[in-house]
Amino acid sequence: MKPRFKLSVGALIVASTFALSACKSTETTNKALSEADAVAFLDKASEQLVDLNFRSSRSAWIYANFITHDTASLAADVNEEYTAALVELANQAAQFDGLALSEDTRRKLDKLKLNLTLPAPKDADKTAELAKLTAELDGMYGKGKYCKDDGTCLSLGDMTAKMANSRDYEELLDIWQGWREVSKPMRPLYEKQVVLTNEGANELGYADTGAMWRSKYDMPADDFAKELDRTWNQVKPLYDSLHCHVRAKLGEKYGEDKVPQDQPIPAHLLGNMWAQSWGNIYDLVAPENADPGYDVTALLAKHNYDEIKMVKGAEKFFTSMGFAPLPETFYERSLFIKPQDRDVQCHASAWNLDAKDDLRIKMCIQRTGEEFSVIHHELGHNFYQRAYNQQPVYYQESANDGFHEAIGDTIALSVTPGYLKQIGLLDNVPDESKDIGLLMKMALDKVAFIPFGLLVDQWRWKVFSGEISPAEYNQAWWELREKYQGVKAPISRTENDFDPGAKYHVPGNVPYTRYFLAHILQFQFHKSLCEIAGSKEAIHRCSVYNSKAAGERLNAMLEMGSSKPWQQALKTLTGKDEMDATAVLDYFAPLQKYLDEQNKGRNCGW
Repeated sequence: MKPRFKLSVGALIVASTFALSACKSTETTNKALSEADAVAFLDKASEQLVDLNFRSSRSAWIYANFITHDTASLAADVNEEYTAALVELANQAAQFDGLALSEDTRRKLDKLKLNLTLPAPKDADKTAELAKLTAELDGMYGKGKYCKDDGTCLSLGDMTAKMANSRDYEELLDIWQGWREVSKPMRPLYEKQVVLTNEGANELGYADTGAMWRSKYDMPADDFAKELDRTWNQVKPLYDSLHCHVRAKLGEKYGEDKVPQDQPIPAHLLGNMWAQSWGNIYDLVAPENADPGYDVTALLAKHNYDEIKMVKGAEKFFTSMGFAPLPETFYERSLFIKPQDRDVQCHASAWNLDAKDDLRIKMCIQRTGEEFSVIHHELGHNFYQRAYNQQPVYYQESANDGFHEAIGDTIALSVTPGYLKQIGLLDNVPDESKDIGLLMKMALDKVAFIPFGLLVDQWRWKVFSGEISPAEYNQAWWELREKYQGVKAPISRTENDFDPGAKYHVPGNVPYTRYFLAHILQFQFHKSLCEIAGSKEAIHRCSVYNSKAAGERLNAMLEMGSSKPWQQALKTLTGKDEMDATAVLDYFAPLQKYLDEQNKGRNCGW
């Protein structure tokens, strides 16, 4: 529940499959429509959305914190009402499509329409079929298990844990294969879904569903795709160096017969079910003497930090930059500790229930250094939510869908050894020789993810456009995995398989480019804030704690919400109106130097 004017994933699925197929309750009359008519429609719709946002957020909060049959039913009822209203409003917004309108009015109407993920055809039977397909695909993933010949069944959670910790080549291969059995039956359903949603996108005036998704980014759809590739090519040299080092270390562990040093890395050896982030194999690739000389978890215990003190410590980061403190209700209404007497959703999330000041986080906080960073991340969302709460409901969201996650991660980048010393957790900041281990650990998660964050939607956009035919789904998936990631399937795959469906966001129809954007933008934001703060330290050592100047510039961007194109919001903070991944290179410059030394004599590339 980070952005305000966005449905939950479940609601998006329902909304998109029913959208633009429901009959309009109010048929447009023959009279010529005007700007005044559009403004009146938006004003009335805004009142309805504010009310529904509040009620749906409240019901979702209750369900997440008190998981029962009844709270699930109540949340579903409100969600259904919200969905029906959004469908109706999207249909009514379409009547103004051909009208010359002011920039602001047109932007609000587009926000209403483009909030849909899978537009359905107007034909009622096709709409019903699309709704059924979407529910079936979601259910297949959610219920998926790998059952072995001996009768034991593993959930995705079980398999994820084994992928993270096992170093047995054959066990990892077995788990990797087992999970991909779940996605095989999805293939014909997904193929039908693509046809139906493309028909809906065509009726809305878009070339295909992928073009519609890309149209949400304030630039021509094809230009946006080129912009992503341009940004990726900036960071690719760093990724290639990391890939070369990791492959060499995996070759040492498993043997170069299993990990050939001139080929892509087998996908099951990177510590993650999808090989999207590699932090779980840090022990295999860590530099010698990589211990930074302190343990944040131990420091928190030493200084008697409980869950509340951790949150208040993170809040102090923002108040040090000039942001107003969180309201008392934040501490009264948030969930910080897992209750012993009931089921709750423990996944960390940030909420603003009333689009004003009812800010909350929901976390089952563990007293660890990692969780301390996560709290800073989640509060980043909360302060963003409050900053844009004066905007109209249509703009109560981040500048684009990558900004919200990027802001949270930007703040977490300031949780440096220097910051820990400033707040009294650390006595002495280790010298820079200790930074390589920290940078390696971060690169395995953040740099390794970047090409995966790009390729998921590259595949889908090509599927939607027809460039990838149904007969090539799996082959094209692995071609993109090899092209961008240098990762290959560990065993032969055929078109009987449907490996894209093994990643939730594909059968769940959740756009993925936002995660790529967030991984680029967070470093660009961080570098700019460090410059504004006047930091003289290397970017990876900089913390903007206590900088009122950085806080003022950050708030100027946050309070814009999505009222202007994201390029303008970006320029407000960074002075540039385009993404620039050179900040990633600057951040990891010491690691790049280390990797260059390690990779001497190695055969890099694939």
